[in-house]
Amino acid sequence: MSRYKVDITGINTSELKVLTSKEMTELFKRYHEGDLKAKEELINGNLKLVLSILRNFNKGSYNMDDLFQVGVIGLIKAIDNFDLSYNLKLSTYAVPLILGEIKRYIRDNTSLRVSRSIKDLAYSIISFKEDYFNKYGIEPTSTIIAEALGIEEYKIASSLDSLKEPMSIYEPIYNDGGDTIYLMDQLADKKDLNSDKDMLISLRRGLNKIKEREREVLIKRYMIGKTQMEIAESLNISQAQVSRIEKNAILSLKRIIK
Repeated sequence: MSRYKVDITGINTSELKVLTSKEMTELFKRYHEGDLKAKEELINGNLKLVLSILRNFNKGSYNMDDLFQVGVIGLIKAIDNFDLSYNLKLSTYAVPLILGEIKRYIRDNTSLRVSRSIKDLAYSIISFKEDYFNKYGIEPTSTIIAEALGIEEYKIASSLDSLKEPMSIYEPIYNDGGDTIYLMDQLADKKDLNSDKDMLISLRRGLNKIKEREREVLIKRYMIGKTQMEIAESLNISQAQVSRIEKNAILSLKRIIK
């Protein structure tokens, strides 16, 4: 299993069979004669090929079980269309099909749905930039791209952004070995205070009882709406320290309010 480093639910990948070239040829002959069991053996005997491709996606935030199933679809298409007269190894023929199925699935199942026309424009921009760089050795400006593709300049950045994977607000962006700072800690809180009078009274009392520095951080963070970085700069301390103060202050408030 260490060779492939991909865990698939319900499958012991270390025990998957790998067919020899001779076995592959015999199975294809049987399959082309109508033996469906031979097709099944061809699929099972090439699952490690799918796993080897999945290693390239193992570090992303993808469901490997889903990608494995999609990859197997690509493998089946390759087996269905493969002909021994191609004088190729099945792996050579199958890899582009498996990879294509996986990339298509990822592209069409991103968390944020983007219209196909915008994505197509983004791919056109990328293609033009690559061709331009290969020809002239420099990156084209937005003006050059816009004129070449007949689009407004502002569409270039927005189209390319459509290919980016959305980031969770709980994505860790810094860790000093102790407290972790998440993306949400960088975002200003623009919400209004709860209008419930009892809650406001409890919060006010709680704020008066916690440490002055904790109270200052909470007011700047949640009433004024500053980010942790902005607060850190105003207090001349690190963002990690602001994060610790904020968390301690919230815990103190919870204990007081309860």
